[in-house]
Amino acid sequence: MTQLTDYALALVLLAAALPPLDAASTSAAAIDGKSIRVEFDSKLHTRIIAKFDGKETALGDFGASEFVTTGGAPIQDFTLTAHRTQNVRDELGHGRQLTVTGAAGALQKTVTVTVYDERPRMAFFQAHYANKGREELRITGWTNNRYTVNAEGEREPAFWSYQSGSYKNRPDWILPLKPGFKQENFLGMNSTDYGGGTPVADVWRRDIGIAVGHLEHAPKQVSLPITMPDATHATLELDYKANAPLKPGETLDTFNSFVAVHQRDYFQSFQDYSAVMQKRGHRIDPSPESAFGAIWCAWGYGKPFTPAQVEQALPEVKKLGFKWVGVDDGWQTNEGDWALLPAKFPSGDRDMKSLVDKVHAGGFRAQLWWAPLAVHPESNVAKAHPEELLLNEDGSKQKISYWNDWYFCPAYPPAIERHKQLVIKMFKDWGYDGLKLDGQHMNAVPPCYNPAHKHARPEESVEALPKFFKMIYDTARSLKPDALVEFCPCGTSFSFYALPNLNMTVASDPHNSWQVRTKGKTLKALHGDAVAYFGDHVELSDGRQDFASTLGIGGVVGTQFTWPPGSAARNRLDLTPDKEEIWQKWLGLYNEEMLSRGEYLGGLYDIGFDRPEAHVIRKSGKMYYAFFAPQWKGPIELRGLGRGEYRIVDYENGKELGKVHGPTGSIDVQFEKHLLIRANPE
Repeated sequence: MTQLTDYALALVLLAAALPPLDAASTSAAAIDGKSIRVEFDSKLHTRIIAKFDGKETALGDFGASEFVTTGGAPIQDFTLTAHRTQNVRDELGHGRQLTVTGAAGALQKTVTVTVYDERPRMAFFQAHYANKGREELRITGWTNNRYTVNAEGEREPAFWSYQSGSYKNRPDWILPLKPGFKQENFLGMNSTDYGGGTPVADVWRRDIGIAVGHLEHAPKQVSLPITMPDATHATLELDYKANAPLKPGETLDTFNSFVAVHQRDYFQSFQDYSAVMQKRGHRIDPSPESAFGAIWCAWGYGKPFTPAQVEQALPEVKKLGFKWVGVDDGWQTNEGDWALLPAKFPSGDRDMKSLVDKVHAGGFRAQLWWAPLAVHPESNVAKAHPEELLLNEDGSKQKISYWNDWYFCPAYPPAIERHKQLVIKMFKDWGYDGLKLDGQHMNAVPPCYNPAHKHARPEESVEALPKFFKMIYDTARSLKPDALVEFCPCGTSFSFYALPNLNMTVASDPHNSWQVRTKGKTLKALHGDAVAYFGDHVELSDGRQDFASTLGIGGVVGTQFTWPPGSAARNRLDLTPDKEEIWQKWLGLYNEEMLSRGEYLGGLYDIGFDRPEAHVIRKSGKMYYAFFAPQWKGPIELRGLGRGEYRIVDYENGKELGKVHGPTGSIDVQFEKHLLIRANPE
């Protein structure tokens, strides 16, 4: 037997120390970031390697990740013909770029993959297809960043996921995957007024996660399907349907896309995505300090509310410590005209201003509900200016189901100006300090085919939607620099492109407390701690009084109680003496701790795999932990502490639970539903 040299022996030992990476396929070209490697084989199939904690982990086998579809058949195999690597420097930083080229008959594919020192977990893709032949190709769609993720072990669930689609049944955004699962996550219209979403999909195991998405500057009608075809695999990808010829000599460019790897849940990948988008110009401004005040909304009275009911409740609202008073749906004659109802405001503008003045006199700020883009078929504007409406390809009007309304087109200048003048009236003439923009229809619109608009492409309406809301946001702040603009897309998965045009997100009609918390975690990853997140009316949470979920996630608390008891048709919302005691306790805790002004540390716990569910906020040198479970008895781990000793306090009930030593401590506890604790450094 030949004796190994010391050098050869060292190579053998090094290879043995690394985890196996699918010996069935070999890499023909690769590019490395600090925490990610992208490998191509000879067919231009790829696999993703995550590099964390000194380990390299392949998330799946080589597979066709970028390809086009022609005539319903995908072209997935391209013979590698060339590859090169070069250094780059651009708006995202310093990095390295791999370019690979391959051919499938007359179709040439070129993929560039760029990694940056400043973006250690991400790789950025551009795919180009050139017709080098003499015959036209009919492209019916393309796919970028399609990956299959292998399960780790046999524990269930094998995967958790973030689902970016918006649907009429308003499903959870965060889901465990089960064999047979499939969700298309189309970011166009999934029903007449439900669509849009942040263009990122994420699947994670206990050890590693992967996210894909696009980085375009405007919304696109892509799909981000996630599937779990069997018990040991999950897939995710970015798809775009098209129906366009690719003539000889022409090139098809797909959208800028990315793949990201991470540990624990999706929070890190969403932070990374948001940082890149902000670097590319999608600036997110901080909220004014007033945005973090607790909100009382008159929606408890419903649409039949009267100004007298609002005024009658103000002393109780003041006593409990609320800072905002919201006038909700029911002040208007209809959607579109937005005139004041004569039965409630017989003197018109003067009466509305009088109501706002009384709110201000009570020491509150005033917020007005509004559903922009909606127009009632019987409104004066719909009859007099039908040219402002969004039309489908067949000439029909797109329906907004909740109000049986139609859409204005957000790309048509006269419709934009109409809404601008309404904002001016609300702030300047009536005196409001903030708006609650409401409706699932705000998250996306369909393409517009109205010939009066002379759109260069029907998709101009889709892509103009963020600019429409930017007009509202900028107009409001030009009139009142600290104006509050709350954006409530009613259960839909927030479009990232809305975030630069608001200063308050919201749980938006949550079905339960889980949605309050998971939406909060998602939005804090995307817009950070400087933007206020409203947990919505506590009456929408578990038990109709789960303040802990909003407080624990660092949200702004709010309610729609009615006062005095018996003053509204919906007496289940009455603030009875028993409820008043509960509301007073939680408003006191909120105003005392103001965790909505703290730093949410969403990367410390995995929302899917860690039990009990945990959230952490750091504020003024203290750590605030919120744990949630139907029932729990046993140890809980306190992550993220500094070195040294901490005194642990159940701050909801004023009980000391003991002391721990950082950086990670553990205590035994027993609770039902939730436990809120504060770690005070000694």
